[in-house]
Amino acid sequence: MWSLLLLTCAGCSGPSTEADAPPAQPAGWLDELALRPVVDLNPDPNTLELNLEARVSNVELIAGKPTAMWTYDGGVPGPLIRAKVGDRLIVHFKNSLPEPTTIHWHGLRIPAAMDGALTHDQSPIAPGETFDYDFILPDAGTFWYHPHVNSATQVGNGLYGPLIVDDPAEPPELGDEAVLVLSDASIDEDGELAPGDAGGDFGTLFGREGDLILVNGRVNPTIFARAGLRQRWRLINAARSRFFELHLPGHDFTRIGGDGGLLETPEVADSVLVTPAERADVLVEPGRAGGQALTDGLTLLWHAHYRGYGTDFNRPDEDVLQLRFTGEAPARSAALPALSRTIAPLDTTGATQVDISLTISSPEQGPMTMGINGVPFTEASHLPARVGETQVWTVKNTFEFAHPFHLHGFFFQVLDVNGVAPAVREWKDTVNVQVDGQVRFVVKYDDRPGMWMFHCHILDHADAGMMGMVGLTQ
Repeated sequence: MWSLLLLTCAGCSGPSTEADAPPAQPAGWLDELALRPVVDLNPDPNTLELNLEARVSNVELIAGKPTAMWTYDGGVPGPLIRAKVGDRLIVHFKNSLPEPTTIHWHGLRIPAAMDGALTHDQSPIAPGETFDYDFILPDAGTFWYHPHVNSATQVGNGLYGPLIVDDPAEPPELGDEAVLVLSDASIDEDGELAPGDAGGDFGTLFGREGDLILVNGRVNPTIFARAGLRQRWRLINAARSRFFELHLPGHDFTRIGGDGGLLETPEVADSVLVTPAERADVLVEPGRAGGQALTDGLTLLWHAHYRGYGTDFNRPDEDVLQLRFTGEAPARSAALPALSRTIAPLDTTGATQVDISLTISSPEQGPMTMGINGVPFTEASHLPARVGETQVWTVKNTFEFAHPFHLHGFFFQVLDVNGVAPAVREWKDTVNVQVDGQVRFVVKYDDRPGMWMFHCHILDHADAGMMGMVGLTQ
């Protein structure tokens, strides 16, 4: 589906010695952000097989005040599932929660029966029941997993985890890697989780943001880094409503990848925005600004991004994590390889036009509901599509809150946002539809028939009815 082109090293000498070994991060540099690994039950190097249990467990987000969180294998986030492109993934899942659940493998192009959305392709997994997820990992990139039953509450209670699919062809020179799962939690001063319906319709309309910003389940953790050395951050926004606009004062981010793996070409900016469900693969050189190495610490900041009426009003920046530099002399990473990826534009000639609006009921209609084209999910008919068909979707936002729009099971290419084409081409599965905005994207359906969900990934909005289905047939 894609290829990676790199500049090779001309005239490289033989094996390096300890004296000329490249500079490295200090030992234990990511200990505060360590993600739990899974136990591989299968000796086949091309198969990752594991047990995974959803259960209620005490997690200490506030020191000395354990919180009864909903977890995968007892922790928040769930364990890091990591394999290589083309591997088979087998997950023996057990639901030990007090209500039904599923696992949706967000961003993966897998069979509909494995997608984890509640359709005729999969029923909810009841308390005490098990289900085996079994599929091939077709694409390299940064993905994640979460439930698709009572999604806002279950994700808000802690059910989410990272999934990385490696491409062995990628060069190690990209930088020392950190997988950073961004989320938040609504917890009172006694460590109790807020109810999933806190704030009623008002909370649903705004989207419920937690009081605590979390990175890999920790509050304001620290990375102990060597100043000037490049790092690769795989950012995953697993929050149910919070947008993460990130700033590292005096530093730029080089975004090399997104939802569907590497971009066509990297792009550089002084901030990075990751809306709910999106991923961003970025390079950063902490401690090197304006060509000069710095030795003081740095703070990665969350900035209130305008996503609708009142969402950024009078909200100060918040600390996300700390970067502390060791006593080692500042260093410089090896030159970054020239990265490019061939992403052929999808041909829109003769494509089927799909026009949808993201809507909300008027007050006189009774309890608030959201929907697609004025129809909530429980009353909607599916949108038809056929294997091999190309569709151009025009998604319009009709009210005063932004909506990160997610299509299950397929990558798409954004054609334009409010009439402006994106700066670089990439494969997406989630795109933000701004307040009063419009997004056009093109998708081509491969041979995986079934019912495929689409919805706003502010999960409070999805649960309020802003969901629909594509019925893909042969």
